Amino acid sequence: MAKLLAQGAEAKIFKDNNSIIKERFSKEYRLEHLDHALRQFRTRREAKVLGKLADINFPAPHLQNFSDKRMSIVMDFVPGEKLKDVLLRGDECGRFAQEMGEKIGKLHAENIIHGDLTTSNLILHEQTKELNFIDFGLSSFSDKIEDKAVDLFLLERSLQSTHYDKPEMFEKIVESYRESSPQAAEVLERLQAVQKRGRNKAKE
Repeated sequence: MAKLLAQGAEAKIFKDNNSIIKERFSKEYRLEHLDHALRQFRTRREAKVLGKLADINFPAPHLQNFSDKRMSIVMDFVPGEKLKDVLLRGDECGRFAQEMGEKIGKLHAENIIHGDLTTSNLILHEQTKELNFIDFGLSSFSDKIEDKAVDLFLLERSLQSTHYDKPEMFEKIVESYRESSPQAAEVLERLQAVQKRGRNKAKE
């Protein structure tokens, strides 16, 4: 029997043996036909991203099937602990930062934007000890430098909030990203502009 693991703003997450079932639910405040179209689009896009990740052998949940009628996605369960919890115990973050930067660089090289890069969406796989990326519900395909810079900026904001005692972590992620992303120079230059916009907005 499927067990409810979590409920977010857009979907409910169930665990059924070694599978994860994600079901997007309707929002009453949205017009019915727009709500249906949006959920269908996001379900198809997430499934397409997961399929692409499998093609490039990227460590993420393997897509089993999806339905744009039930608005559901079935994928493999990734056993392990959230990186957030690992880091909050005080475990050394250097190797994780390096691995994060390298893998985000690979995503961006394939024009995949995660959209919600946080240490809660990274699982330290209990067998392989490799970081697996999860929750591609806000993901998209984009070759825009701006979108890749914003992806990194949102990660930086998340780290400042959750892991404020590890200010060096984002710097190490950037160093590793610089080595793994062919567009790193352009993305990191744009990141500075995005950061400046973020600081100015915070002052308003």
